Amino acid sequence: MRISTIQAFNIGVQGMQDNYSKVSRTQEQVSSGKRILSPADDPVASVRLLQLDQQASKLAQYEANLTAATNSLSQEEATINAVNNNLQRVREIALEGGNGSRTMADREALAQELVELEDELVALFNSRNARGEYLFGGFQSQTPPFVKEPDGTYTYQGDEGQRSVQISGSKQVAINDNGKKLFVDVPNVNRVVTSADPGNTGGARISLGVVEDKGAYDNGFYPNDSVTIRIGADGESYEILDQGGASLAPPVTGVIEPNEDQSYQIRFGGVVVTLDGELAENDSFQIARGAVDGGADVQERRSILQTVAALRNTLETTGDSPEDKLLRRDQLGVAVENLDNAMNQVLSVQTSIGARMNVIDSTLDENGEIKLINQEMTAQLAELDYAEALSRLSFETVVLQAAQQSFVKISGLSLFNLI
Repeated sequence: MRISTIQAFNIGVQGMQDNYSKVSRTQEQVSSGKRILSPADDPVASVRLLQLDQQASKLAQYEANLTAATNSLSQEEATINAVNNNLQRVREIALEGGNGSRTMADREALAQELVELEDELVALFNSRNARGEYLFGGFQSQTPPFVKEPDGTYTYQGDEGQRSVQISGSKQVAINDNGKKLFVDVPNVNRVVTSADPGNTGGARISLGVVEDKGAYDNGFYPNDSVTIRIGADGESYEILDQGGASLAPPVTGVIEPNEDQSYQIRFGGVVVTLDGELAENDSFQIARGAVDGGADVQERRSILQTVAALRNTLETTGDSPEDKLLRRDQLGVAVENLDNAMNQVLSVQTSIGARMNVIDSTLDENGEIKLINQEMTAQLAELDYAEALSRLSFETVVLQAAQQSFVKISGLSLFNLI
């Protein structure tokens, strides 16, 4: 085969260029520490590296969400602890207010402390997290959830939503609790209306009704809208009648036994009432569910702020007459029961927060392990084996030098050298 001078020249140049490209590529790998400089170097590994990079971005976002969730829940937990401490003090005031040795001035001082506690509770209910979002507004994170009306009552302006963030590929965690669930929808034990028949001859009064067993109330009091307690002929027994005045089937009767205060407790359908004073034959007392105070419905639930306001009003308005003392006993008893319900509700949310914090901790560990595995895989796919690369660079450099030397010799050859 005949090879012209120009062909020999081109072949030599092409060989040097190929060898130089290999040396340059290896040098770039060594300087960057990367095995793959372009997708063409290893298409399969390049695709896998792209997937790992996308997953790393997601893990970084999950980490940020976990931090935000931890901060929000920690602040909510601290706020709820403060709420619970205030409720404990309100409960202590309710018990102190029922102490017979307290004077009107003492009760007014306790009522004034309740004003301050109420303001502090409202401030806690309107707490914000580090990002400026209201903790207890549901989805309405930019609006104060509790607003005071001109008449002194409070309105909840949030909703019943619960904000969540993604903390892993398959997990979300709630980062707040709405104030309606926490502080508004508290079971009210005083959801029935009691009254004494105007025609009674004994002069006894009936206390506020207290629902002490909600299950028995839901299943035992219904379907009656009201029942009547009728005192027997001996004044020491009673019978429960339906709303039409007829005996129940089967009949419900009992013996009236005075307690330490010489008052009489009667229970029916999960409701307990106290009769105070002298009972006479055929005296009757009603327990009803329905309208009270000018047509407003009896509330099945009463907010914490409503309970505090009612307690304050009791301490401010009741005096030292026998009737006022009994009324104060009833109202303070209802306040204590409702405060216990509120604290139980707060405790249940605290338990939920603790469970969510545990999920965050475990997810943080899981994400950390996934991140470590991905980093190891990325290193295996992308990082350079320096020993192999330096050995290859040395070999390719020798080849390039040999190609250059052979080109110099071959390019110097000519037919004139044979003359």
